[in-house]
Amino acid sequence: MFEIKEKFYLNGEPFKIISGSFHYFRTVPEYWQDRLEKLVNMGCNTVETYIPWNFHEPNKGEFLWEGMHDICRFIELAQNLGLYIIIRPSPYICSEWEFGGLPAWLLKDKGMKLRCCYEPYLQAVREYYSVLIPKLVPYQIDRGGRIILLQIENEYGYYGNDTAYLEFLRDTMREYGITVPFVTSDGPWSEPVFKSGAVDGALPTGNFGSAAQWQFGQMIKFMGDNKPLMCMEFWNGWFDAWGEEHHTTEPEKAGAELEELLKQGSVNFYMFEGGTNFGFMAGRNNGNKTADVTSYDYDAPLTEDGQITPKYELFREIISGYAPVRTVPLTTEIKRKAYGKIRCTAKTDLFSVLDKISNPVKSCFPLTMEEIGQNYGYILYRTNVRENETVKDIRLEGASDRVQCYHNGEFIYTAFAESIGEKAELSERESGGVIDLLCENIGRENFGTGLETQRKGISGGVKINDHRQFGYEIYPLPLDEHQVEALDFDSGYADNTPAFYRFDFEVKELCDTFLDTDGFGKGCVFVNGFNLGRFWEIGPQKRLYLPAPLLKKGNNTIIIFETLGKAAESILLCEEPDLG
Repeated sequence: MFEIKEKFYLNGEPFKIISGSFHYFRTVPEYWQDRLEKLVNMGCNTVETYIPWNFHEPNKGEFLWEGMHDICRFIELAQNLGLYIIIRPSPYICSEWEFGGLPAWLLKDKGMKLRCCYEPYLQAVREYYSVLIPKLVPYQIDRGGRIILLQIENEYGYYGNDTAYLEFLRDTMREYGITVPFVTSDGPWSEPVFKSGAVDGALPTGNFGSAAQWQFGQMIKFMGDNKPLMCMEFWNGWFDAWGEEHHTTEPEKAGAELEELLKQGSVNFYMFEGGTNFGFMAGRNNGNKTADVTSYDYDAPLTEDGQITPKYELFREIISGYAPVRTVPLTTEIKRKAYGKIRCTAKTDLFSVLDKISNPVKSCFPLTMEEIGQNYGYILYRTNVRENETVKDIRLEGASDRVQCYHNGEFIYTAFAESIGEKAELSERESGGVIDLLCENIGRENFGTGLETQRKGISGGVKINDHRQFGYEIYPLPLDEHQVEALDFDSGYADNTPAFYRFDFEVKELCDTFLDTDGFGKGCVFVNGFNLGRFWEIGPQKRLYLPAPLLKKGNNTIIIFETLGKAAESILLCEEPDLG
């Protein structure tokens, strides 16, 4: 039995939670056991994870629970190692994850209002919880499992103050069988924020990375001194965005903060291991124009690929002064290897292969990704200019996030960030022809109050020569496994255009490695059909982590989709990461 009184109590005895955040959805399942064993060996008695809604219900009514999505297997592995579990199953998780975990299909409703009592949103949450929550119920500590806490929403005080919405989440989880205690989590430095995120029946906890004594003092001021203190997110590192520096926190600084936390309360390391934003799932923080990098290393105690760091060793030493540290054997053999240079074996440009991988939607006006049922990736708008008209200028209305414009297959300009709504003046060109607008979803915002503005593609119109252009063929390019399998590398190739590049290589020993994309501009990578994530020459991340379980003995294929027309004749598989 787990109880919240003036302290946490486990089976009637005071209990200090020493937890680590480890997201099953950011690590291949073959490595879950290894990371959890290392969590135990650092001295943690608990593991915490979010459950991202968009990871499990990518399309309305389509649920994924196998392989990397098998949350029940993850819980069972943790239980078998004697770990207690904190689950944060909020509809919204933030976590530098695409759209904060909200599924993109919610935005198909043009009137959608998120994270409040808008009935279509509540109904979508209710339907999701009706499938998710019953999976968690048997693992609760009062049912013989080891889940001790569930969170209601996430940092809600930063977003709004609809207490009825929080009550709906609380009551719906209770209705579907949750009986363990609830928590909320918010920043303690602002009373309006902290209290707006709170709800009756849930213990407020704090999220912060420094000034622990002061932060806990604020929490006592806001909620009284008769409740246990917990930092639900102890930020012992930080995340990176494209075009910025790689963030690190010195172990000694993080260790001093940990000491202060453990003296006064309980802690959850955010992160214990960060992992990887595979595929198109890296988020974009409010005000950050370039979005987050593929690596979620976070400068955590374990590296992105699970290596033990000096921060890990220091934390273990500090924890040992407050709780017994168990040691379990590490049962997963993991090696790093440099497979070396791999030459390009085939290539084809997007325009040559377009009709073979995508069926266009015809429309008088542009439609967004969400309107045509697409969630991630790219979308291409093709329109024909009248034969007697020469394109002199183009302006995009309501475009997001990054658009590359072509006339008859020739690059014209890129619209991005501050320039995306500006008029582009073009040098005189031949009249008529085809305009192609390749739009990239670089990641929906995961934090802030602008979530309802995150529709991707072109939501307004396209003005050519100061009048709106009508008549489009709209090609969805989610670059899912079906489109990648459909690539025909005999379709033709043109330089300086968006293109696909194939690399074939043999593997005898399966090891972790790091893909160096030096010479390529911007795009994404597929390994044996698996979307490894995005790359961009501006850094800071220069190499993508490629876990051994994504490789196979014998022939392997890497496909790079590059959008800027920059390519090299080879790639490099290295033994070490390069995060900038």
